[in-house]
Amino acid sequence: MQGETATDRTVFRITGEDRVHFLQGLVSNDMRDLDGRLVYAALLTPQGKYIADFFVTAIADALLLDVKTCLAEDLARRLSMYRLRSAVEIARTGLHVIRGLGPAPADALADPRAPALGWRAYRIAAAGPETTDWDGLRVTHGIPETGIELIPGETYILEAGFERLNGVDFHKGCYVGQEVTARMKHKTDLKKGLATVRIEGAAPVGTAIMAQGKPAGTLFTQSDGRALAYLRFDRASGPMQAGDAVLHLDPA
Repeated sequence: MQGETATDRTVFRITGEDRVHFLQGLVSNDMRDLDGRLVYAALLTPQGKYIADFFVTAIADALLLDVKTCLAEDLARRLSMYRLRSAVEIARTGLHVIRGLGPAPADALADPRAPALGWRAYRIAAAGPETTDWDGLRVTHGIPETGIELIPGETYILEAGFERLNGVDFHKGCYVGQEVTARMKHKTDLKKGLATVRIEGAAPVGTAIMAQGKPAGTLFTQSDGRALAYLRFDRASGPMQAGDAVLHLDPA
């Protein structure tokens, strides 16, 4: 079968008559009308900080939730905590996450973050191993990754680009962390955030970025002379240093 198996993903099945209403009141995106499409969303703390990001779609009488495996156990625990008396059941599945580029097979759904990221499908059978340079695609298109650029308990999703990535809906109503997210959208200009930089040299992920002797951010994923970095925009107008690497804000 077409595609590559993403071996670091876990798929949950959410069932029960309250399943849509349940997620709708918790996560950053609209969970209604999911048939035939994939939606990207996040669960936040009440203070508006990132806990986990994931994809959700509807299949028959269930929702499928696709999350990075390293966050799966904690996410399931948190969702169960919020369940209370809702008619909802949450269970792991044995489904494989398959992703690919180019023409999409009949069972595939477009990755909602950006067209360049291709498609995802959920299958009982695995596909081939990953051969695509997904990190290179992420850097080129400014896509944060769970556990790298997206840090539980630290990241604000608007600073990570979730509006551009179709990961937040400002009209859906209340959800956990909505008040802080809405305030960042409507009442302030973002002074910090994820950006693409040009890089000469290399440095470990997490290396502090300095500009004119002052802290200016953190360096993350690097690929082919470019990198993702979390920056203070007021200090990113000239050359920056991250360990032995020299950085310049990408004008694109």
